[in-house]
Amino acid sequence: MQLPSELVAVAMSGGVDSSVVAGLLVREGLNVVGLTMQLWNQRRLPEMQVQGATGRCCSLDDVYDARMVAQTVGIPYYVLNFEDRFEEQVVKPFVADYLAGRTPIPCTLCNNFVKFDQFIDMARGVGAEKIATGHYARITRHPDTGRWELRRAADASKDQTYFLFGLTQQQLSHTLFPLGGYPKSQVRELARELGLPVAEKNDSQEICFVPNGDYAAFIDAYFRERGIEPARTKGEIVTAGGRVLGEHGGVHRYTVGQRKGLGIAAAEPLYVIRTEPDSQRVIVGSNDELLRAEFFAREVNWISIPPPAAPVRAHVRIRNKHLPAPATIYPLGADRLRVHFDEPQRAVTPGQGAVLYDSDLVLGGGWIE
Repeated sequence: MQLPSELVAVAMSGGVDSSVVAGLLVREGLNVVGLTMQLWNQRRLPEMQVQGATGRCCSLDDVYDARMVAQTVGIPYYVLNFEDRFEEQVVKPFVADYLAGRTPIPCTLCNNFVKFDQFIDMARGVGAEKIATGHYARITRHPDTGRWELRRAADASKDQTYFLFGLTQQQLSHTLFPLGGYPKSQVRELARELGLPVAEKNDSQEICFVPNGDYAAFIDAYFRERGIEPARTKGEIVTAGGRVLGEHGGVHRYTVGQRKGLGIAAAEPLYVIRTEPDSQRVIVGSNDELLRAEFFAREVNWISIPPPAAPVRAHVRIRNKHLPAPATIYPLGADRLRVHFDEPQRAVTPGQGAVLYDSDLVLGGGWIE
């Protein structure tokens, strides 16, 4: 990795990964500043809090940990308040997507509109032309075209490129991913070697503003806080043929592929096939009915290659834990495409990302319609 000579702003979450990034860059002799993004007021929606909850990012404890790490490695440290931006660009779209029958990815929205957008601007405000984060991904540059390329991390089990498909050439040119070539086990060892106080800290798992993992309860609480009448999304649970099997408490409580919590009895396992917010129906069916060979994606961002004019072959990941599957990609203008899998895939879910790979190279990605 070629390191810059100018000031680097490290996005410090208080976790092991970003802390190691700060320590590594300091050890390399770079001029480093630590910045933590305050994204969500953890005192809001007290009914959502879980006593002693762990495993979420951006808590008050994380801010304390980040400050301690900055003191340990000897760098200046600041907290940036991005709460308004975060609510407008992440929380409100998250709620709107669920009510519209989609399953959103708030971490991707946060990357697109906060961490690699406003954060870069704020970093420049303190004199940093480069930012560094603890994401497990790699950035290279094409030797002939000069185009910046996003690539999978060396540790496939920790690869986070699925959440980074919205990054632009400009953002990549100002970003460093120092951990992209490390396995997680080695990062832990580096944390101990650097004497970081978070070396044994658990990784974050939950969405920062939904500490108990109950998305539907968050939406209800969010509406109550804002004095908004809860959306009337109760309706029927039906088969694809229209046979009524029961009732549900809101379409935002269901996602494609869900089996548990349907509240209905059936002779065979049933899964959510789709939701219909307009008719307030939840459609259920067999596992085979979840298979789809084709779908469309919108707001496509071509990262490592220019927008293609002809069909291209790629492996497509339709959710974070999905094994990328071979497909043919048909461009529909610069920002929309059609994906046709070689073999039908299970639970293609509106609102999730569709990320396109050529081996370890991330070609681009978009939102499943």
